[in-house]
Amino acid sequence: MATALTLPGPGAARGLGSRAWLALYVPGAALLALCFGYPLLNLLGLSLATPGLGNYVQLWDSPVFGTVLLRTFTTSAVVCTVCLVLGYPYAYAMTVVSPRLRDLLLVIVLVPLWTSLMVRTFSWLVLLQDNGIVNAGLTGIGVGPLPLIRNSTGVTIGMAQVMLPFAVLPMYAIMQKIDRRLLQAAASCGARPTAAFLRIYVPLSLPGVLVGLSLVFVLSLGFFITPQMLGSPSNALLSQLIYTQITQLGDGGTGAAMGFVLLLTTLLVLAAMVGLRRVAARSAR
Repeated sequence: MATALTLPGPGAARGLGSRAWLALYVPGAALLALCFGYPLLNLLGLSLATPGLGNYVQLWDSPVFGTVLLRTFTTSAVVCTVCLVLGYPYAYAMTVVSPRLRDLLLVIVLVPLWTSLMVRTFSWLVLLQDNGIVNAGLTGIGVGPLPLIRNSTGVTIGMAQVMLPFAVLPMYAIMQKIDRRLLQAAASCGARPTAAFLRIYVPLSLPGVLVGLSLVFVLSLGFFITPQMLGSPSNALLSQLIYTQITQLGDGGTGAAMGFVLLLTTLLVLAAMVGLRRVAARSAR
């Protein structure tokens, strides 16, 4: 005897789908609340432990904190610039080469993500030291030796190498969707290749550029190991200052206040970048 199989109708499928999505949201939201929200609230309470917002007033009056905060944002901006200069041509090349070479370029981009951050930083420490390979090569061509570590130069090089995949991959994801026939159409209308590239291709790729730079900038703000090993106390970033404030000076309240100031300024920068990304996306349509 045959048994009939009854399938639910479209309305039931839609209702089941909404309940299924809700069931998927709840565990993730609970995990974020437990592992991120709860510690964040504890830190907020610690930063407000002194009456009259004393920790934040102390930071406002401290010239050291303002200098380190500005240095942190400046270093992140420089790393973003380096990643843009190196990553944009690389991502563009991935869209024009053969599939086999594209796979090779993709592997080269992903290899740093498969290596420990500590190992990569130690490698740069060996390469950039005063008697390292890089300075030996610079000395051979009559340029070096140059001070490449214990300063902002070494920190920028090490951070840019770590952050480059986060800039290349979003840019490539957008660039591969751009119809290159638009450039051919512009050329047929008399536009020079450079003008067509700057006025057509670059605006269409801006959403990917902004996403990549947003990732690089935000992740660079919290770097600790690379500045600690390749930099010096005279050019310390905010993460190092927070670490010193909590572990060496035992002032958890001030350290927590520093962290929240960094969080709020980061959110403001992210909001500005999101606005720019929306404007770029609308102009690309």
